[in-house]
This record gives sequence, structure tokens and C-alpha cells, in this order.
Amino acid sequence: MKAFKHIPSLLMLSIVASMTAFPVLTAVGLFVLSLFSGGGQQGLTMNGVVKETWRPYIVERFWKDNAFLQGKFVDESDAVVAGRIVHIPQPGSKPTVVKNRSSFPATAVRRTDTDITYTLDEYTTDPTHIPNIDSVHLSYSKQDSVLGDHVMTLNETVADDILIKWASSSNVSQVATTGGAAVTQVAPATGQTGNRLAFHHTDLQKLMTRMNTDKVPKADRYILMDDYMYDGFYNSLSDTQSKDFSRYVDAENGIIGRLHGFNIMTRSSVLAVTNANAIKALGSAIAATDNLCSLAWQKNSVAMAMGDVMLFENTKDALYYGDVYSTLTMCGGRARREDGLGIYIVRQGVPA
Repeated sequence: MKAFKHIPSLLMLSIVASMTAFPVLTAVGLFVLSLFSGGGQQGLTMNGVVKETWRPYIVERFWKDNAFLQGKFVDESDAVVAGRIVHIPQPGSKPTVVKNRSSFPATAVRRTDTDITYTLDEYTTDPTHIPNIDSVHLSYSKQDSVLGDHVMTLNETVADDILIKWASSSNVSQVATTGGAAVTQVAPATGQTGNRLAFHHTDLQKLMTRMNTDKVPKADRYILMDDYMYDGFYNSLSDTQSKDFSRYVDAENGIIGRLHGFNIMTRSSVLAVTNANAIKALGSAIAATDNLCSLAWQKNSVAMAMGDVMLFENTKDALYYGDVYSTLTMCGGRARREDGLGIYIVRQGVPA
């Protein structure tokens, strides 16, 4: 079979040469050449989207659509076992320090380590039907127009769920907004009833102190604010604070400013909790007594892993008179510590 592998290429070269030497054969040459080049319809390679292009395309779009995540967590994609499970080692107790030890020999204590695990969930999109496909390989630019919405919706849903997973990990702390010294209130968001206490910049300052007390590293601290909550936060800044805050804008990485040691980012929605402070499930609508939330974390406190990213296709489907495409992403995440240290939910406070 290897001997025949190069025949189409050799034949093409021969045809091109004959076209140059014998112009009368040009029409015949172009016809035969079209049989091997696909004639714009049938190629020697896979009849459909070039799949190798799509995995990096979908992954690249994930970070483009969710810049607030990129590089702001511990990536454990390389630690996925059997395509599904990630293990996070948990170190045992720290050694005891003795001042001016006088008793010998010292007692050796064996450190017992444990681990925690999380699984990758499978996210799939409903198939998209593309009738009358007019090319063998969709160009890279055309991919964005054909399945751009598909990928964007998939990425948004995965990001929503990652935030819920981080916040839902065991022992994650919750703090409520206070509205500041003036106890500023904000009108309810869509779906809520009654006012809420604004997210005042002093609330973020208190959170900084809380994290310092908890001995959370001061570097790489982030907070993702709900856009609605951010409006109250920004209004609480003085003119000087606003100018200092804006000096740290890094649009490429989704950072709109920095204050009290936090890199601040925003999103149309982050999290929500019930009036019993239970985190709302993925896709749940906001109820009257629910409270919106923002999420703060230190980079080494959260983990995420991405597994398979796939494009499925049925080309020239007889039932659809066209092509059918769908996508799949395997993704998961959680707090890296069993005690949830380094992750904090900032929920809207409710006026008394």
C-alpha cells in the first residue's frame, strides 16, 4: 500500500508539467486534478471540519471568554487519572518546635498524609445542524461564525460551574456585606425583593484582615465581583481611591483594578445563595430572598483540571440534509485544602 501512497501527488505533478508543455491538455488536466484535490467538495482527507484545529480552538476560546480564570488557580490537568479523577495530596500535621530541648533522644513522629479527590464532569452541547455545507474544511475564521455561539455557551456554563465547585468545597467561609459606616443599601436585583446592604470598600478591607489572620499568602489574591455588587463597591470609593484603583487595570487578564491587596475582576453573575446561605445550583433562577455573591481566593487555594475537549460531527447526514456538530468538554475543580482555607464567599447582607 505504501507504494501507492504517493501516486496522487506524482500524478498532480505530471499533470501540471503536461499543462505547461501541452496547453491543449489544460482542460483535461484541470478536471483530473480536481478529482484528487477535492474540487471544492471531496478531499483526500477527512470530509468535514479539521478536528485537530478544534481542540486548541475551544480551549483558547475558553480562556478568552473567561479571562478571570486564566492563570489564577492551580492547573491540575496533567494530574487527571483515567481521564476522570484528580487526587490532591493533603500534608499531615506539622512538626512541633521545642525551645531549648533538654530531653533526648527526641521522639520521632511519623507524618500521616491523606488526599482528597474530585472528578471531572462532562459538559455537552445540543447538536447544531448546518445545512448545505459548502466547503470541505471550514476556515479558521468561519469556525467562529458557525459554532462560535456553541463554544461560548459551553465555556460560560463550565465557568459558572467551576465557581460553584470552588465555593461549594467543604469549610469555605462566608462573610456578609455591611454597607459601610453609613449602612448604604441598594435596590434589589432582578428576581429579588427588598433592599440589600451594599458591598462597601471597607468590607473588602475587613476581608483582607481576615485573610491575613488566617495566614493566607498575601500574593496572588483575587476577587471576582458580581457586576451588580461591584456598582455599589465602586460608588463607595473616594476620588483618590478610584484613581489608585484604576492604575492597576490589566484588561488582558480580566483585572479592572487593585485595592486592599486584591486583584479585582467582575462578571455579570458569580454566585448566589439562599436565605439559609446555601449555594444555588447551576442554572437556578434568583428567588425573592436569595442573595448575590462575589468570590475571593488566593491562587494556590483553588484547583481546576480540563480533560477531553472534543468535536463530534455527522457529515452529509441523510436525515438532516447537511452536517451536524456538537461539542464536549471534561472539566472539574475544587478547593485544594480540605479546610477550605483561602476561599471566601462575600454575600449580600440583608438590612435588619
